[in-house]
Amino acid sequence: MKLTNAAVFFILVPTLTPALDPFSTSILTGGAAVAWQLLSPQSWLKCRLLECCNMKDTLNLSVLKMDLDRKVFGQHLAIQIVLRALSANMHSERPRKPLVMSFHGWTGTGKTFVSSIIAENLYQFNIPRRRFVHHFNTVLHFPYLSHVQLYKEQLQNWIRGNVSACPRSLFIFSEMDQMPHGLIDSIMPFLGYHEEIDGVYYGKAIFIFLNNAGGDKVTEIALDYWRSLKRREDIPVKELQSLLSEEIFRNKNSGFFHSQLIEKNLIDYFIPFLPLEYKHVRECVRQELRVQGHPEDEDLIVEIALAMTDYPREERLYSSKGCKTVESRVTLST
Repeated sequence: MKLTNAAVFFILVPTLTPALDPFSTSILTGGAAVAWQLLSPQSWLKCRLLECCNMKDTLNLSVLKMDLDRKVFGQHLAIQIVLRALSANMHSERPRKPLVMSFHGWTGTGKTFVSSIIAENLYQFNIPRRRFVHHFNTVLHFPYLSHVQLYKEQLQNWIRGNVSACPRSLFIFSEMDQMPHGLIDSIMPFLGYHEEIDGVYYGKAIFIFLNNAGGDKVTEIALDYWRSLKRREDIPVKELQSLLSEEIFRNKNSGFFHSQLIEKNLIDYFIPFLPLEYKHVRECVRQELRVQGHPEDEDLIVEIALAMTDYPREERLYSSKGCKTVESRVTLST
């Protein structure tokens, strides 16, 4: 049934219903409404049951901010930059280039968690999220150094094909530290300032890179601030972004080692994820207790948080694993 036929059918329903009993009438009317929703482009029902590309940029930044503030602990700098970056990109009718963000920090500090919150807010229903959010795990998808040339071609084809299908596609690359050198440069043409490439417009796409590389530098700076009796909230964002860019460009254990993406300034934001302090780990434990349906046992929260706060050895200020092992520790302790 074409959309026009569905529309005619929906209009005629009131004229057909007098001859029917109330129950049949409600079924007929409801069925027409469902058909209309399924056949209408961008309808909420079609997007939920089938698949729908987010062409209308319906990302609610206020809701996203609320999610990040409520669920992510100790990352005021990261949240601030992410919201600013997404706001600028979403409010432009036709961005000149894709939004490219690179997250840097120790394991367990929230890089993957923040990227998943962005994905959930960009595509709220599971079916479109599975189709338009693309997650590449370096260890899983690019395991063999001898196949780098093949990976380059596959990656280019995947991005080109999916952005053609949905301009507002989200690409997340995790384990960038394991990325073979030079592989990520294969997507360079898609990240630049182009109106279109072979008829495909990439300006609405979003790319997020997740890195442990640079985490030591972020921790070093945070620790220096603490030892100087300065607040971590006062760490200058611009200075930290510049240091991160230089650090991962020179780091042989980074997928961005001597990368053209950095040389040509195609990464818009280098976003620091600060090491988590005792108070942040406590909040992670508290939240995990809620998730697992346990009461908020303050003694248990303190016990787990203290055990995880282990760096540096003398001060024991930060958790070297962030909140990564909180779930298993809570499970074993309850």
